[in-house]
Amino acid sequence: MADKPDIVLAVQKTDVLNPEGFKIEKTKTEIKVTASDNAGLMYGTLELAEQIKLYGLEGVKPLVRNPYLEMRGPKFNIPLDVRTPSYSDVCDAAQYNMPHMWDFSFWKDYIDTMARYRYNYISLWSLHPFPSLVKVPGYEDIALDDVQRSTTNWQEYYNLLGIGFDAPEILDNVEVLKSITIDEKIEFWKKVMAYGKSRNVDFHFITWNIFDYGTQGKYGITDEIDNEITKDYFRKSIKQLFVTYPDLAGIGLATGENMHGANAEEKENWAYDTYALGILEAAKEMPERQFKFIHRQHQSGAQEIAEKFKAVVAAENVEFMFCFKYAKAHVYSATQQPYHEHANYLQQIEGMKTLWGLRNDDTFYFRWGAPDFTREFINNLPHNDVAKGIYFGSDQWIWGRDFLTKNPETPNQLEVQKHWYQWMLWGRLSYDPTLSNERFRDILGSHFPEVDANSLFSAWQNASMVYPLTTGFHWGSLDFQWYIEGCKSRPSQAANETGFHDVNRFISLGVHPKSGNQSIPDYVKMVSDGKSTALRTPLQVSDELMNVSSSALDVLKKFKEPTNKELQFTLNDIKTVSFLGKYYAHKIEGATYLALFRDSNKKEYQELAVKALEKALDFWKRYVHQAKQQNHNPLWTNRVGIVDWKQITEWVKQDIEIAKNER
Repeated sequence: MADKPDIVLAVQKTDVLNPEGFKIEKTKTEIKVTASDNAGLMYGTLELAEQIKLYGLEGVKPLVRNPYLEMRGPKFNIPLDVRTPSYSDVCDAAQYNMPHMWDFSFWKDYIDTMARYRYNYISLWSLHPFPSLVKVPGYEDIALDDVQRSTTNWQEYYNLLGIGFDAPEILDNVEVLKSITIDEKIEFWKKVMAYGKSRNVDFHFITWNIFDYGTQGKYGITDEIDNEITKDYFRKSIKQLFVTYPDLAGIGLATGENMHGANAEEKENWAYDTYALGILEAAKEMPERQFKFIHRQHQSGAQEIAEKFKAVVAAENVEFMFCFKYAKAHVYSATQQPYHEHANYLQQIEGMKTLWGLRNDDTFYFRWGAPDFTREFINNLPHNDVAKGIYFGSDQWIWGRDFLTKNPETPNQLEVQKHWYQWMLWGRLSYDPTLSNERFRDILGSHFPEVDANSLFSAWQNASMVYPLTTGFHWGSLDFQWYIEGCKSRPSQAANETGFHDVNRFISLGVHPKSGNQSIPDYVKMVSDGKSTALRTPLQVSDELMNVSSSALDVLKKFKEPTNKELQFTLNDIKTVSFLGKYYAHKIEGATYLALFRDSNKKEYQELAVKALEKALDFWKRYVHQAKQQNHNPLWTNRVGIVDWKQITEWVKQDIEIAKNER
C-alpha cells in the first residue's frame, strides 16, 4: 500500500490569496493548504477535510478560493430580557429562547456551526440592549442584574414598530430566569465574543431607535429626540460597549421606528450626536483597534447620511458601511429584487460599501434546500465594488433552539442544525457561488447514506421551490403582510377579520415585480381582450406548483421507511411542503377561475373554481395532517399573530362557499 501523503498547513502571504482565501496543492507526497491568514487556513482545512470525507485522499482536488462576499452573517433578533426586548420578543420563539441566550453552550455550538458554514460575523439586533450589557459611566443605576421574562397573559397582536413592550401588565408580571449580576453578564459576553473571534466570527450589535427600554425613566431619560440627557446616555453607551468588550467588532443602527414626527435631517442629527460621536470617541481612545459602523438606509437618503457622517467615513480606524433591506421580508420570492432600483440606491451610495439584508420570514417549520435558487440569487446581488456582504435572518423568528418538533431526536437542537442544509447553502454559496450541485449531492449522500443522494437532492429542491413560486405570485412584501406556512397576515393586510388570505385576497393581491408572473386581474383582462402575454400566467404558476410538488412526492414513494430519525423528519418536511404546494396550486387555479366567472358570468368558470377549491381543501387537510405528525401547533408569531392550522382549515372551507355562492 502506497504511503499516505503528508498534510501541511501554512499561513503565508501570496498574491493570489485575499483575506480568508486559501489554496490546496497536491503532489504524490504532500497535500498542502496555504492561506494568507488563520481564517483562510480554517476554511481551507474544512474544505480539505470535507473532500477527504467524501472522496478519500486520492480524490482531493487542487483549488484556489477567495471569498465572494466579504461579510457573511445571520440577522439574529436577540431576546435578552423582558426589560431590554428585541423587535421579535412578543412571540413564542422569543419567549422560549430567552434563557438560551444566557447559556454559553448555546453560543459555542452556534458559533461552531456558523464557522463551518463559512459565516464570519453575527449581528445581534435589539431595540435597546445596553442595560443588559454595560455599566455606563454616570448612568450606573440603569445596568440590570438578573434575566427576567414576563408571565403576562400575552395579547395576540402588538405594535409593529416595537412600541409598547414595556406596558405595565408585561413588566409587572415577571419571573427570574437566571440570577446573575451585571458584572457576570459582562464576563459572559466577553467569553462569547472571544470564542467567536477564535472561530473567525465577529459580533455586531444593531439597534432600532429611539427606544429607552430598561432605563425606567431614570436620570430623566426618555425616547424624545430632543432630550439632551438621552443623547448623552446613548453616546456614552456606545463608547462603553467598545470599552467593555475588546472583541466587539462593530455597532449598527436604524433610524425611524420610534422617531415619530422627526424629519430625515432631525433623525440623522440625532444618530450622529449619539452613535457616531460615541464610536468616534472610542476610536480615538483606541487607535490600534479597528471598528465597523453600520448605518441601515431606512427612512433616510443615503447621500444625506454619507454627508452627515463624513467624520466617521474619514476616520482611519472606523469602517463605515450602509445596510439595505434588499429582499424586504421574503428572500424566497424571486432571484432578482427591485427595491434598490426603486430607491436609486447604488447611485445614492456612490460606490460606498453596503450589506444586503436577506430576510427569510417564510421557513420556520420546514426544512428548505434549493441550491439552484440560492446560487442564482447570490449571483444576482449587485456586487461590483459596493457589496460588502449579506445578513440572512428573520424578524418573525428567533433562530435559537428548536421548540416545535414533537419527540425530537435531539431535544433543544439548534435551529441552524435542524435547518442545516438551508443555512449551509446560504453560507457556503456566499463564500463560493461556484460550489457545484455535485458537491451538495455528495454532502447529502454522506449525511443520509440510507437513500439515493440524487433522488433526495431532486425531491428537496423541488419541494423547496414551493416557497418562491407561491410568494413570487402572491406578493405581500413585508413580514406582517404574508406568511406562507399559515396562509396568513395581519387582518388589515388580508382585508378581513381573521388575517387568512382567502380566495378573494388571492385575486386582489399583486405579484412580485421581478417574478415574471402575471396577476389574476391582468390575466382576466387579457382573456377578455383576446390577447396574449410573455409573462407566466396564473394557471401556469398553478401548473408549475403542481409539477414541483408531484415530482417531489414521486421520489418519496421510492424510499423505504427510514430508521434514521433525522432523515424521517426531513422526508416528512419534503412531503408536507409538497402538499402545501398542491394546496396553493389549486387555490391559485380556483381564484383564477372565480375571477374569470365574475368577469364573464360563464357558469363553467364557476364550476371549475369550486372544483379547484375543493381540491385545495383536500390538500390543505393533508398538509396539516402531515405537519402535525411531528410539529407542535398553534404557534404565536409576532408579525401575523396566532397560526392555528386547525382553525385555518375552517377558513379554507369558506373559500368553497365563496365560489359556490357567487352570483
